[in-house]
Amino acid sequence: MACLVRGATAAGLGLGALTVLVMMVWISSPYHDSGPRGALHVAASLWLLAHGTELVRSDTLYGTAAPVGLVPLLLVALPAWLIHRATRDALVPDGTGLRPTPSPRAAVCGVGLGYLLVGTAAAVYAAGGPIAPGALSAACRLPLVALGAAATGVWAANGRPVGPPPRRLPARLREPLLRAALPGSRVETAARAATAATAVLVGGGALLVATALVWHADATQDSFLHLARIWSGRLAVLLLGIALVPNAAVWAAAYGLGPGFALGTGATATPLALSGDPALPAFPLVAVVPAQGPGTPLNWSSVLVPVAAGLAVAVFGAARGDTVRRRDTAADALLAAAFCAVAVAVLAAAAGGPLGTGRLAEFGPVWWSAGAAALLWTAGIGVPGALVVREWRGRGTGLMAVVRARAAAEAPEPQPPLPAPVPAGATARAAPAGPTAPETVRKPTGRGTAPLRAPKAPAQAKALDVLDTLDAEAEPYDYLPPDGWTGRRTATESTPAAFPVTSVNSVDPARPWAAPPSPWPSAPSPARPPDRPEPAADGDRPES
Repeated sequence: MACLVRGATAAGLGLGALTVLVMMVWISSPYHDSGPRGALHVAASLWLLAHGTELVRSDTLYGTAAPVGLVPLLLVALPAWLIHRATRDALVPDGTGLRPTPSPRAAVCGVGLGYLLVGTAAAVYAAGGPIAPGALSAACRLPLVALGAAATGVWAANGRPVGPPPRRLPARLREPLLRAALPGSRVETAARAATAATAVLVGGGALLVATALVWHADATQDSFLHLARIWSGRLAVLLLGIALVPNAAVWAAAYGLGPGFALGTGATATPLALSGDPALPAFPLVAVVPAQGPGTPLNWSSVLVPVAAGLAVAVFGAARGDTVRRRDTAADALLAAAFCAVAVAVLAAAAGGPLGTGRLAEFGPVWWSAGAAALLWTAGIGVPGALVVREWRGRGTGLMAVVRARAAAEAPEPQPPLPAPVPAGATARAAPAGPTAPETVRKPTGRGTAPLRAPKAPAQAKALDVLDTLDAEAEPYDYLPPDGWTGRRTATESTPAAFPVTSVNSVDPARPWAAPPSPWPSAPSPARPPDRPEPAADGDRPES
């Protein structure tokens, strides 16, 4: 029930936002022929148009119904975002445990059903207005948008996972899908590259539209001022133009790809020429269309947009680098080009539509030709470009590796640093730390003990020779003098004669008991406490 309420609330918010906007324009307009009821009909029809529903205009000049199927893509973002957020919030726990969290299927069905209830009521209400929705179009497009946006909300609520396929699928289909869901797989790499290429195409198209608006600023301004005389009408034209900016970007991307877009039946605008007799309505965005005749070098420069998209496929398609074979890199780029072609075809189909009958029945790019051109451009540039990028990123192997190895072999070998000199008055030297330090033992000498070193490593021979020379000159460790600190004595003078110096190696391991006694007195052991008398038994206690 909570999901049903959330879906109805999302539909009410979207419908209410458009109603407020339409009523504001109607109130500020000096023409109130249709009254508030007509404005509410228009608001409901616009809300259905935002879901892709085709509208039918009945008050035409000739009295015949004219379809309006050109959907502003920016208008579609409002209901899609509301449904997405309602479904995502329905699956988020409240933190108190008072509200049970529904399952993903229940959330999609509940939010979708609540949204469709409001949508059905809006379609029935708008059917009696001057711009009525088509019944078949509303029955197909409205559930598609509602359930699709709800599914994306469930996916976002679960952390956008790429989970395993359903168990009901046969094994021959599950295995490829499982491999495709792995991180770093071919499908993931191709999807990233296709997303980047599609974004470059649409962004490049938006840049072309902005450049054309600046280039034809005078024509755009004249069209905007003559289309509406009052400020409320100009506000409505401005808002409609902003909502159609994504459509114009897709049109410009199709223009750069080569097939161009239709400007009515029998008229097509391409970089090479504008052929046919275009049916151009008076609108600011249409005023930037190139003039009739062959194209100029400025028009031809629009092909830089698909070239940039192909380079994006090359860069992102070689993301796996030299960890895979060359043919796998080429297959990644080719799959990315196919994904990009599908995305461009879908966008081209959504960005166009009819504006009436006769010559106004076709407006926008043709979806199949735009998709085919995107496939040719991205595959033709992306596949060889991905191989080049792969070799460039893996330039540590191959010819560059040979050149670098030869240069390293010809370079002089660095000499090890010499040890720091030891002062002449030093009495001892610490053994070097680390695993390479030689082990030392002591041997008896006339003056005490001297170190014995392990065999020297070849790399350390030169440095240890210098250290041995310094060891020979250094004095052995002296015992502290017993009488004051007035001078230094030799080792034989400072060592008592009764305590001869004995090497640690003079003890025979097989006869440890034969070791000489320690010259130092041992510490006395602690005295044993006196024995306590045991308590007498009960019968042995003396009488008091």
